[in-house]
Amino acid sequence: MLNVHYSRFGDLERADYLVTSPSVPLESYRDGFGNWCTRMVAPAGEFTVSTDGIFRDCGLPDPVAPDATQAAIQDLPFETLVFLLGSRYCDTELLSEEAWRRFETTSPGWARVQAICDFVHTTVSFDYMQASATRTAGASAFDARQSPSSTHSTVFAAPIAAAASSTRSARSSAW
Repeated sequence: MLNVHYSRFGDLERADYLVTSPSVPLESYRDGFGNWCTRMVAPAGEFTVSTDGIFRDCGLPDPVAPDATQAAIQDLPFETLVFLLGSRYCDTELLSEEAWRRFETTSPGWARVQAICDFVHTTVSFDYMQASATRTAGASAFDARQSPSSTHSTVFAAPIAAAASSTRSARSSAW
């Protein structure tokens, strides 16, 4: 389970402590992306995980950089390449084909990233009542236009871009 990213920890008015019912031991660690994660073993039967936090936020929109350009894959720093890998939660081949179908003609750089974000925000939603352990994000979002299972819309945006850029890396640039 993910907690608040360390870069926003200073913005917490009230910490986002995880609470379980029934109570179980919680182990915390930082993953390879810098996320603070919590590990636990849920007992059989009814089990609840909850958290509550309050953040200070200026309320301003995220910065916009319409002049941001696209870097060629060979120019990317090695530490960024992990973000181009496919996700085990998504049908990478399906998403790659769909991403290129939708966004190949979009101008590289900021315009393409914004087009993907706009698509995700208007098309993909998450609904726990529609989630299924047997349906992936790709199958859900493109086949039935339903909510992705076992994933969240923010997890969906990166794989669609990564799938498209890594599939065409031999003849194209990274997004």
